[in-house]
Amino acid sequence: MKSVNYLLFIWIIGIILSDACEAKAQSSINQPVSDRFKPGETWPDSNGNHIQAHGGGIIKIKKSYFWYGEQRGNGLDPKYRYVSCYSSKDLLNWKFRGNVVKMLPPDSLSSNWVLERPKVFYNAATKKYVMYSHVDDRNYKVAQVGIATCDTPDGTFKFVRRFRPLGHESRDIGQFIDDDGTAYLVFEDRPFGFRIARLSDDYMDVEKEMTLVKAHMEGGAIVHYNGLYYSIGSALTGWNANPNKYSTAPSLEGPWSDFKDIAPVKTNTYGSQSTMLIKVVGSKKSTVIFMGDIWKPKTQYDSRYIWMPLEIGDGKLWLPEPRPWKLNIKTGEATILF
Repeated sequence: MKSVNYLLFIWIIGIILSDACEAKAQSSINQPVSDRFKPGETWPDSNGNHIQAHGGGIIKIKKSYFWYGEQRGNGLDPKYRYVSCYSSKDLLNWKFRGNVVKMLPPDSLSSNWVLERPKVFYNAATKKYVMYSHVDDRNYKVAQVGIATCDTPDGTFKFVRRFRPLGHESRDIGQFIDDDGTAYLVFEDRPFGFRIARLSDDYMDVEKEMTLVKAHMEGGAIVHYNGLYYSIGSALTGWNANPNKYSTAPSLEGPWSDFKDIAPVKTNTYGSQSTMLIKVVGSKKSTVIFMGDIWKPKTQYDSRYIWMPLEIGDGKLWLPEPRPWKLNIKTGEATILF
């Protein structure tokens, strides 16, 4: 009897240890890659590869964030243009979901064409994911937006058409979704400035211009914070970074204030260019994150990102010097380290 009980005891202990090992292994698989943002450093995804989502935009679907951007990794077929997709629960640790666009030049565009700054909107009524992007020739004379759609956030997006929004030139584009869910496109109209326009109900067209901001800027990004609209943009200096500036308005129609610097002028926005402002609304605080690209034209695969929580409120906006920081996605609280 003692022998049977001893064997039974060993068997039970074996099961417990096996379950513990399995739980530990599972835990290590799901363990976050990092617990802090490190602006300007390489940013590994869950596979350990540097995130390739440049000039991108982010949407939130339920509790997941989806980040879309220009895929500029090594080994891509130069005949195609690619858009990547990543997902995250905390805006820090990202899983690569695949390239959702692998596209040859549409219509009559030459082979040396441009697809830049992809932004995806989710339309709850049609249950379609609608991607806008800047579509152009290499000389930037076409100046159009392209639309592609998909039924899922990480499926293959199908190209629909390209056009000039409301008949205007469109180069760099930005996206903005207001607190009431209304979707807007921000686009640079080189002869006049940049425009903010509302999308149609199905998001398949640009329906109404809200305002023309008579400032020659690109990289447009907007956030609605405590009753004011804040807009950020950069000067037209190509790949080279410059001092990004901001303006405020009581509504999207304006009037928009004079533009002011978001960081010390000599830093050239710490070598980055704005692409989006992300508002994280938590149980204790709302934090606005500056989302910027550090472009490296000669080694585009190594282009980096600067994400930093902004000092914002009462009509003022400031980008702190990039340092490691943490974000509590539930409370909305950001903590800058060191």
